[in-house]
Amino acid sequence: MKVAVMTDSTAYIPAEIRKQENIYMVPLSVVFGEEIYQEEIDISTNEFYKKLKEVGYLPTTSQPSIGYVTETLEKLAKDYDAVVSIHLSSGISGTYQSVISAGEMVEGIDVYAYDSEISAMAQGFYVLEAAQMAKSGISAKEIIARLDEMKQTLRAYFMVDDLTNLQRGGRLSSAQALVGGLLQIKPILHFEDKVIVPFEKIRTRKKAINRIMGMLDEVAATGKELKVTFIHGNDEQAAKDLRDSFLEKYPNMDTIISYFGPVIGTHLGEGAIGVAWYVK
Repeated sequence: MKVAVMTDSTAYIPAEIRKQENIYMVPLSVVFGEEIYQEEIDISTNEFYKKLKEVGYLPTTSQPSIGYVTETLEKLAKDYDAVVSIHLSSGISGTYQSVISAGEMVEGIDVYAYDSEISAMAQGFYVLEAAQMAKSGISAKEIIARLDEMKQTLRAYFMVDDLTNLQRGGRLSSAQALVGGLLQIKPILHFEDKVIVPFEKIRTRKKAINRIMGMLDEVAATGKELKVTFIHGNDEQAAKDLRDSFLEKYPNMDTIISYFGPVIGTHLGEGAIGVAWYVK
């Protein structure tokens, strides 16, 4: 069985790695007024944050159309028997459901849609693992089983400078955003039951980041071999600093720097920081 691996743009896997690992991608979009930009195709992350400053308002976001997904699957059906398609949490986007619907319409290929229940490079971890397994000739069902296994140890925490974007975009309740604004806190957020919720409420950015790094340290100190990503919203140096301080203590750990691109950046805002890991 020849298995393809597909994901959406919010995994933020750079184009050169997608090409190298034979990963197919369907893009989500950001919408500025009448202008629609497919992220990772029509607009780069740098261009997005620059445009965000220029326009002075928040864009909206949209998932890939079922038609687009169907066309992509039809192309894959020419060369593959099955596709493992890994997507951002179904609790914040309909992309996963669109892939299921499209898969029911396309003949000649078995579609295994997978809800990562998360996003950004934490989602990308599943994609990269699946791509390596597919290259080795492992079946789609075995790949899905491995992703479920990874999900048991995968953790991701992030903090934002302002809860307004998340609340306006409907990804955080108004009550939670209001509490954050009134107390001037920097809540640590995470995904729970597929949606974004506060994990812990902390008053300063520095303390929030220290708390996240402390949780990472607790796992790393057990001696388990981890894959770790440090994710930034247009502040690469902040992510590199966290990575470097972590590697001082754990020099042999497998780490990667990643970013919040246009769609997720719309909701988290500039300056957001995230850390995610799983046991290899």
